[in-house]
Amino acid sequence: MIPVRNIRRFFFKALKQPGYAVRVFNRRFAAYRFYRRGTGRAGYPEALTLFLTHRCNLKCKMCGQWGESGVTKNMAAGEIGKEIPFRRLKDLVDELSSFKPNITLFGGEPLLYGNCVELIKHIKDKGMHCVMITNGYMLLEEAEKLIDAGLDELNVSLDGKAELHDHIRGMPGLFDRIAGGLKKIDQLKKEKGLKKPLVNLQCTITKYNYRHLDQMVDVARETGASSLTYHNLIFLGKQLVEAQKEYDGLLGCSSSGWEGFVFEPGIDPEKLHETIRSIRRGHHAFSVDFYPNFSLKGLTDYYRTPSFLPEEYPGRCISPWVAAYIFPDGGIRPCLNCTYSFGNVESGGFMDGWNSEKAVTYRKKLLEKSIFPVCARCTELYRY
Repeated sequence: MIPVRNIRRFFFKALKQPGYAVRVFNRRFAAYRFYRRGTGRAGYPEALTLFLTHRCNLKCKMCGQWGESGVTKNMAAGEIGKEIPFRRLKDLVDELSSFKPNITLFGGEPLLYGNCVELIKHIKDKGMHCVMITNGYMLLEEAEKLIDAGLDELNVSLDGKAELHDHIRGMPGLFDRIAGGLKKIDQLKKEKGLKKPLVNLQCTITKYNYRHLDQMVDVARETGASSLTYHNLIFLGKQLVEAQKEYDGLLGCSSSGWEGFVFEPGIDPEKLHETIRSIRRGHHAFSVDFYPNFSLKGLTDYYRTPSFLPEEYPGRCISPWVAAYIFPDGGIRPCLNCTYSFGNVESGGFMDGWNSEKAVTYRKKLLEKSIFPVCARCTELYRY
């Protein structure tokens, strides 16, 4: 369902998109019922994330894919360049339109996928909600195309004002380029009399910016953002990756993707909590969230306890009953950083995989344990 500490976040989303919020609630309630039945089967998913490409035009320091300890940069060139052909993605969207999940386009950088805008148009023609997560580099060129395609939400990653953001992202002038793209989107929406796409700024809390998070409040105001979400850093200790190997062995898969997040956070949780309180006390024309929404104790445990297990959120993962991730090789995966696959959309339909024998096996094993070791550091654990 919706964790108690996420109620405020859901409420503000519902105010902006009431119809969408009702669909989310209904689909999530159905997923929870399937979870409680314990059969390993699931109803229609609420959400699908399409990883359009592994490729990215940035090397952000904290990124688990292309960052300082990222794993994607170690993949073979052929694997990095692999992408699902557009004609197959169109067929997939046609199949999904029968139950209309919310679709998120992600990567790498999704705008590097040659037919990204055409895909958005097709998703919207089929009546589905579409979100794109982007680093913002290409927004200046693509702004009007994205608006005309009917994109519902644009999630843009930013770390602070120009000097700080460009340092973290490793590209001088990047912030000004992104800000220019966001302002162009805001201007075009006003000229066309449109409210969409809603612009959601996403700020990852890192050792580089956690003392300067207030900068993002100014950025959100100046760029016309609808919301600002601060995401607690995803990281974990090597011991959790090692503990996960027992379950990987049982399931015949690898969670080596988590190795890109093995590092020390370098964050003082008490100082971070002071900054959070200061930002929350402000009055903003846009919604401001911290995710996961920890108390001081939760924040301290999260950043200082290697064997962290959440106390302020339910200690079980129902994400594989709610959402799926389709990777550039066509694999239908229940987890972002695990190779376990329910099936493949290149060789079969999505629904052939969603409740396949492999899907049921995975969900049953997860039901036995409530969470796997690495789940404690996954954002999806705190979402549902």
